[in-house]
This record gives sequence, C-alpha cells and structure tokens, in this order.
Amino acid sequence: MKINWGTGIVLAFIGFIGFILFFVVRMSTDSRANHDLVTEDYYREELAYQQEINAQNNANKDITRLLLNKKANGLEIVFPNKLDPKKIQGTVSLYRPSNKQLDFDLPISLSNNHLLIPDNRLLDGRWDIKVSWEYNDTEYLHKEKITF
Repeated sequence: MKINWGTGIVLAFIGFIGFILFFVVRMSTDSRANHDLVTEDYYREELAYQQEINAQNNANKDITRLLLNKKANGLEIVFPNKLDPKKIQGTVSLYRPSNKQLDFDLPISLSNNHLLIPDNRLLDGRWDIKVSWEYNDTEYLHKEKITF
C-alpha cells in the first residue's frame, strides 16, 4: 500500500497530538509530579496581605530594622538595641524552596538582642527567612533571602 504526502501529514499530526496527550495525562496523574502551591493556605494568606504590607513598612523604619548575619555557628538575627528584648514576641519562619520537608518555625524568646539559629538546622542552599514579631502591640515583618 502506498501512502501519499497528504495522508503522511495527517498521520504525523495524529501521532504528535497523541504523543502530547499521553504526556499531559501522565503528568497530571503521576504522584511524583507534585503540584503544590507555595503554602498550604495560599488563598487565605492572600486575604491578609495588606496587614503584611503594613508590618513590612513598620519594620523598614530605622528604629526597628533587623540585621541578619551569617556566623560560623549559625544565623544570627540582631534586633535593635533600643528595644527591650523581653517585650519582643513572634516567630522566625525558615522556608526552603527546594525541599518542603526542611521548612521550620522558631518562636522568638530573647534575653538579649540577638537570636541565634544553629548551623545544624541550616543546610547549604537558599533559604527564605520571614521574621514576624510584635513589640508594644505593633506588628513588624522582615523578609530576606539568604544563601549558605
């Protein structure tokens, strides 16, 4: 049987479409292709975004600016010296974009103006750090990306 060029083009299109559909179905049903959002409650967090913007604006003032220093024994978060460390409350969230299993949160409890996150919890690579804290009923938020 002889196939002319028109039939060949139609067969090529059908083969290509079948090939694409095979991969679409395979990737949408495969459990290894995880399609999570960045956070579990993404849409709920989006509604509170204005509060986050206000907290970031509060944290960007010179009086309340945080410093993050990489040390040999870990990551040091330095709070301003003008603030009473006993009145500072909040959490430090460390997010690893490449591995959801490495994410963790730490409560802020200070005796001086420094908080040290030990090096054994921080693997080499990129970390997104979010320091959410409160001082005298005012919320502050500091976000930074850091690489070890």
